Amino acid sequence: MDLKDSVALVTGGASGLGLASARRLVAGGARVVITDLPASKGEAAAAELGSGTVFVPADVTDGEQLGAAVAAAEARGPLRILVHCAGRGGSARIVDRDGKPMPLEKFQQIIQVNLIGTFNALRLAAASMAKNDPAEGDGRGVCIMTASIAGYEGQIGQSPYATSKAGVIGLTIVAARDLASRGIRVCTIAPGIFDTPLLGGLPENVRQALHASVPAPARLGVPDEYAELALSIISNPYLNGETIRLDGALRMGPK
Repeated sequence: MDLKDSVALVTGGASGLGLASARRLVAGGARVVITDLPASKGEAAAAELGSGTVFVPADVTDGEQLGAAVAAAEARGPLRILVHCAGRGGSARIVDRDGKPMPLEKFQQIIQVNLIGTFNALRLAAASMAKNDPAEGDGRGVCIMTASIAGYEGQIGQSPYATSKAGVIGLTIVAARDLASRGIRVCTIAPGIFDTPLLGGLPENVRQALHASVPAPARLGVPDEYAELALSIISNPYLNGETIRLDGALRMGPK
């Protein structure tokens, strides 16, 4: 798919993986709409990206708000690219040290953002793409979702997060098959340990231990490496229905 003049929607676009993806898309000539929470630095990110980049504040779990972001993308031309990076972390044991069960609300909140939010973005973007005229050899659009290697090897305390990301992995092939007749491809990136704002507050000794845990290269991933893979998925029309690990060969231990 030719990025020049394509319209892309990037969720979680104010920082981290989303901002890096938006930068790459803009550099390739795409018209980009970024969405993130109202309290995010979305306006500043859009101003930094330039090239007419638009910020639309939205909670990805809210159909009306995210629908407004899709409408803003459609106002700039046919929406052909979704890069969905919005998500949240959080850890808690199923039964804590005092023998108390994890609050159900904690599990629900993470599932709501990471899994329901992903499906919300997918369904709205795909419905928009389905209206497009198919581009020669490229179909009508491509949706890229974000999982995690925790979806394969969740660690102690990660049951809500790992479950949400496993759900995204499971959704990938189903969505690709479901949308195939519409000419819409679906792939997912499962990052390992990346240097994003989620890890920004960790002490340096913890960060160094994380570096050392990755076989090669022995360091945290950087957001631009995620963005580079996202653009490779967009440009390769035969990539579909696949979840791609991006983790330096890391396989997570129990803790």
